[in-house]
Amino acid sequence: MTAVTRELIERSLAGTSPGNALAAETPTDDLPAGLRPGRPAALAPAAVLVPLLERPGGIYALLTERAAGLTHHAGQIAFPGGRIEADDAGPLAAALREAGEEIGLSARLIEPAGYLDTCLTATGFAVVPVVAFVGASFHARLDPREVRAVFEAPLEYLLDPANHVRSTRPVRGVPVPVYEIAWAGRLIWGATAAMLVGFSRRIALNKPG
Repeated sequence: MTAVTRELIERSLAGTSPGNALAAETPTDDLPAGLRPGRPAALAPAAVLVPLLERPGGIYALLTERAAGLTHHAGQIAFPGGRIEADDAGPLAAALREAGEEIGLSARLIEPAGYLDTCLTATGFAVVPVVAFVGASFHARLDPREVRAVFEAPLEYLLDPANHVRSTRPVRGVPVPVYEIAWAGRLIWGATAAMLVGFSRRIALNKPG
């Protein structure tokens, strides 16, 4: 895979916006038929921050392990984020607010790079991923009610199609096709893996040559 650099990321996301992200190609009826009755007709708008850190060894993505007691996606690997509230100015504001609450990430340390396609979840959310670079001075402060742990993984590894494994997971008793990405004893799957696969495809379209 082509080296994933900041320049490549910025070029790949140039011109993206939450507006065209919300008009993503993913159809609203992509779920297996057995799950469609259980998903709300109107999906709740949400946003996540895809935080990227520039390290001597390359660019790393910051991910969280969600707390076990949460209503949605408990214990799963995720990006910081949540529902877009009425007083949020938009997906970026919501993603920054949630990242501040969950891992203590200050908005002043963020340099937004752009948006990935909206991810529609079986639990009824339309999630806008906001990609941003994080200042080197960041130190995580976790809210234990929402986040059990935080860790970094090499972005180049996460975006390598060789590490994207197709699988199925039972959701309300219905087998649902998902992507899985294994890293350092953790398994990233579901919406978070789908966002990374979409990120990988966007990077591939903009790689040199």
